[in-house]
Amino acid sequence: MKRIILFLAFFMALSMQAQKRPKLVVGIVVDQMKMEYLYRFSDDFSADGFKRLMNKGYTFHNMHYNYVPTYTAPGHASIYTGTTPSTHGIVGNDWFNKATGKDMYCTDDASVSILGNGTEKEGAMSPKNLLSTTITDELRMATNFKGKVIGMSIKDRGAILPAGHFANWAFWYSKTGAFISSTFYGSALPNWVTEFNEDKRYMNYINKGWDLLKPIATYNESLPDDNPYEGKLDKAKAPVFPYDLSKMYQEKGADVLRTTPFGNDILAELAMKAIEKEELGKDDITDFLTVSFSSTDYVGHTFGPRSVELQDTYLRLDQTIAQFLNYLDKTVGKDNYLLFLTADHAGAENPNYLKDNKYNVKNIPSKDIVEALKKHSNETFGSDLILDYSNFNLFFNKEIIKQKGLELAKVKQSFKDFLMTQEQVKRVYTEEEILASSGDDYFLSFISKGYDPKQNGDIVILDKAGYMQYQATGTTHGSPNSYDTHVPLLFYGWQVPKGELHTKKYITQIAPTLSQMLKIPFPNGTESEVLETLLDKK
Repeated sequence: MKRIILFLAFFMALSMQAQKRPKLVVGIVVDQMKMEYLYRFSDDFSADGFKRLMNKGYTFHNMHYNYVPTYTAPGHASIYTGTTPSTHGIVGNDWFNKATGKDMYCTDDASVSILGNGTEKEGAMSPKNLLSTTITDELRMATNFKGKVIGMSIKDRGAILPAGHFANWAFWYSKTGAFISSTFYGSALPNWVTEFNEDKRYMNYINKGWDLLKPIATYNESLPDDNPYEGKLDKAKAPVFPYDLSKMYQEKGADVLRTTPFGNDILAELAMKAIEKEELGKDDITDFLTVSFSSTDYVGHTFGPRSVELQDTYLRLDQTIAQFLNYLDKTVGKDNYLLFLTADHAGAENPNYLKDNKYNVKNIPSKDIVEALKKHSNETFGSDLILDYSNFNLFFNKEIIKQKGLELAKVKQSFKDFLMTQEQVKRVYTEEEILASSGDDYFLSFISKGYDPKQNGDIVILDKAGYMQYQATGTTHGSPNSYDTHVPLLFYGWQVPKGELHTKKYITQIAPTLSQMLKIPFPNGTESEVLETLLDKK
């Protein structure tokens, strides 16, 4: 009898050991979400979406990015690798690669082909340009590749980069309205994805159109529905509700869904279908699902942060998250999943809105900057020495500089001096200054963490706060200023204590914290600084 009792105790101990990881980890990224939205729209949120995560989970109120450029691809890569672009290599959404002399996109891969109904270019994607492992990669290896990893988003980069190098699948939205993948992940789409696509669920949203979720009086946290700081959706005569999506669909196709709240909704449908069909969280081997809601970014870029359209998008996303949480409770179990929600970057106020309210800033179209640079080059050196200007990076044509017998150092200094005379410019740093950064210069530290000498420019430009290299309406992001770096971080579920913290923390702490919670190796490029309040079990 004693032997039986000892055996049972040993078996139970092993079983408890196996349960030291959650059955499912869910990583949610809300594209272009400012922490401020959780405050500004709070009165109009339900009790079961964002508020549930905040009230019953752990809220980091002061979470920031610590590098530039604050764009989508670097953001997703940094969340999941626990490091910055200088290490993981994703230095932009797309960029001019100094080493090859060519433009490249973050997830381009000509060696793979599309799976599903879309264009070949949409599907020729993989994580091969990501130079570090992700927390999802480490989970795959830690479970001897038995734990499943699936990534999904409306954007290809939002699906591929979080899912990492060893993912079972990554799915993203095509212009056709179908979710596609590439041969990097397999030889054919799973049957359940094909069936999902065949249902043409996007038409449910197209036919319904986009009207306000709540009475117009609810939207008193936003500017009037028609204001001069917002752009227009496709060919709409004015940026006002309701939007006839059926008409836009006839002209543009299913791609119109991206710039509506319903891109988020259809993605949530796919996520729940993946949990069901791939049986995620059904056994004691931890799985990982990454979900990136992209429509918030499309709406933000088009309409801006003070628009009724953006507020409506977040009120609807709140309901979508509530539905998703309820689904996880029923299918995986309340105590069996670990979920975090954050953003890949935030976003600026529209400069014209600020200017009209007596803040002396403005938007500067990139083409105006390029024209000014070329004019200076021709007037000073008798030739156009500029190879490329993008992502605040200036590249010089070193062949022409050599042919003209010019000293590169003097050319850099000339352009640096010129740029410092421009109204919008705050700082200008050369490659040599960036690589010699000691960390003492606050702004230079952001640039050095986002800088890869093989892929970035000869000079990097930093604009003054409030200025924006963008069009006159809507908004964008990319700077080291708090309006672009300050994002939410909410942890919820398995072994997450209830609480909140206002101390400043960094986005690169998420992945190593997950490693410690799951008791698996760190991603290989991580800075290994963790969020200790999530790990303290006292």
